[in-house]
Amino acid sequence: MTPGIIQSLQHLHEELRHYRAPAVVHPTVESVKPNKSLFSWFGSSKKKTPIGAIPDNLPRGLYLYGDVGCGKTMLMDLFYDTLPQTVRSKTRIHFHNFMQGVHQRLHKMKLQYGTDVDCVPFVAAEIAEQGNVLCFDEFQCTDVADAMILRRLLESLMSHGVVLVTTSNRHPDELYKNGIQRESFIPAIQLLKNRLHVINLNSNTDYRKIPRPPSGVYHTPLDAHAASHAEKWFRFLGDPDSPDPHPETQRVWGRDIVVPRVSGRCAWFTFDELIGRPTSAADYLELMRSYDAFIVTEVPGMTFRQRDLARRFITFVDAVYESHAKLVLTTAVPLQELFVSRAEMRESLLARRRERERQGGDGKADEELDEAAVEDAMSHMMDDLESNVEQLAKSNLFSGDEEAFAFARALSRLSQMGSKEWVERGMGLESKGGKEEHDSWAKTRSRQMEDSM
Repeated sequence: MTPGIIQSLQHLHEELRHYRAPAVVHPTVESVKPNKSLFSWFGSSKKKTPIGAIPDNLPRGLYLYGDVGCGKTMLMDLFYDTLPQTVRSKTRIHFHNFMQGVHQRLHKMKLQYGTDVDCVPFVAAEIAEQGNVLCFDEFQCTDVADAMILRRLLESLMSHGVVLVTTSNRHPDELYKNGIQRESFIPAIQLLKNRLHVINLNSNTDYRKIPRPPSGVYHTPLDAHAASHAEKWFRFLGDPDSPDPHPETQRVWGRDIVVPRVSGRCAWFTFDELIGRPTSAADYLELMRSYDAFIVTEVPGMTFRQRDLARRFITFVDAVYESHAKLVLTTAVPLQELFVSRAEMRESLLARRRERERQGGDGKADEELDEAAVEDAMSHMMDDLESNVEQLAKSNLFSGDEEAFAFARALSRLSQMGSKEWVERGMGLESKGGKEEHDSWAKTRSRQMEDSM
């Protein structure tokens, strides 16, 4: 970590020590209602609630960005946990969870007051009451609905004196790249660059991949012993006094999620039961609040033709990681082949050969690839998958930067969640300071379960 990064974190810490956020002024309900005057017939009846000026003394926030595993989330969590006591309130939340909560609030208000109301400042005031310092993890924008409200939402939060600290895998200029109506999102990018210090944390090291002492069986292949391994983990992670599985039902947005096998705070699904059905991020977040450990069996390799399943599975993995829960998988293929099959790798290599041949290079398009060449390419590509997303995105294996990064991040996180430290954390099994680690883990889990706004 460079001295400049440390200085930026320390500088903001000192500013917050002396900063006093202004009292939050809520818009009135009348101010968010549409204009019903006679003149509204000659134009849109929708009016936008004025957003107050950003306070002159608002400390400039931080925007930490970098590649997979470079330590962004760790730095932000350390910063969050050591904020000075003068900060009256603070919130740390995954950006995906945050935006889901925002849309829920906007939807509720529009049901109550009509679709023409401008509810963004109203919702921003509610959020500002919950945190003078708002820490986002994994800031991104891939949805047009988010893009259309983000500038006004962020500006409104800042007008209430909220200091923003966020992590992202992208420089602000790269956010919502090639998105629908991206020009409407440019003001949000400018706001981030003007009001936050943009800091690059890129490193050649993925710290989550540094070798650690091996854990117990975490990923087991689908062989005759897979079910037995899963049952042992279920007993270990579940309730030892009541190990027999029983079903439970969780309710999300008026829908029921059936959890087929539960013991204590451990839930067991087959891949098809969890991912093969039309589930969403909201479902996974609700599961994280209800359970501390998950077993997912019969996970298949997911080829390019199964990208929908893969994206859904990655969303689940991200939710498990963010909630600091445990995860046990039984898979049909090694982890590095979960999202890219050998057949796809062979096809990609042949396509590159044909392209070099077409450009007059030394490619040998007609020469058959032997298995050793595919094996070497698989190994090399998996290294690139977790350290050089930009190069990977240019291949024909993924549809673009965002998809390549999501797959790389998932593999990196699965690797970390397979460590002994991750499995033992919070269970009183640590060789040093077991109770302290258990209490710290319980505190983190409690914070994560409340991670909805």
